[in-house]
Amino acid sequence: MPGRLDEFNETDILGLASQGDVDAFGQLYARYIDRIYNYVYYRTGNQHDAEDLTARVFQRAMNHIKNYTDRGVPFSAWLYRIAHNLVANWHRDRSRRQEIPITDLPVLPSKGDHPETSLVRSEEQEALLRLIRRLPPERQHLLILKFVENMSNAEIGQIMGRSEGAVKSLYHRTLLALRDQVGEQPDEGVGV
Repeated sequence: MPGRLDEFNETDILGLASQGDVDAFGQLYARYIDRIYNYVYYRTGNQHDAEDLTARVFQRAMNHIKNYTDRGVPFSAWLYRIAHNLVANWHRDRSRRQEIPITDLPVLPSKGDHPETSLVRSEEQEALLRLIRRLPPERQHLLILKFVENMSNAEIGQIMGRSEGAVKSLYHRTLLALRDQVGEQPDEGVGV
């Protein structure tokens, strides 16, 4: 029955999905697909790999949803953990880090910006992404959740399995490390 799940909350939908209700899992998929894809894309820097890994995240989730138990953290934390593990395996299998090619970065000029301003902004974004990709995976994970997903420290802590204070500390150390890296760079036009 289309729309019958619209009136249920996430806990009810999870219960139905864990009992094998394909429509309920479809609701969860629709709710989280964009967020998980964005997370994976920022970690891999490649649209095709991000699509493949995102599909694997949801395939794994669907295969194991019957074993899912609510432990007081959001369902999204479980999905992010699956995504994190798959991306870590992906990096380990390739033993390299990819950068997002400049052609894949959207250049979104603001109203009234001159083309030169847009080009400088694009170059600064590219340089910053290169620096972020040099960070350890845990710190990349933190920055994506903080700035791409706009999550609070408490939400990030639930996903990463850390206290809110530990997340704040890691965030602070990460920003200091980025600042130091920017200071070490020859004039590439990145300001943090």
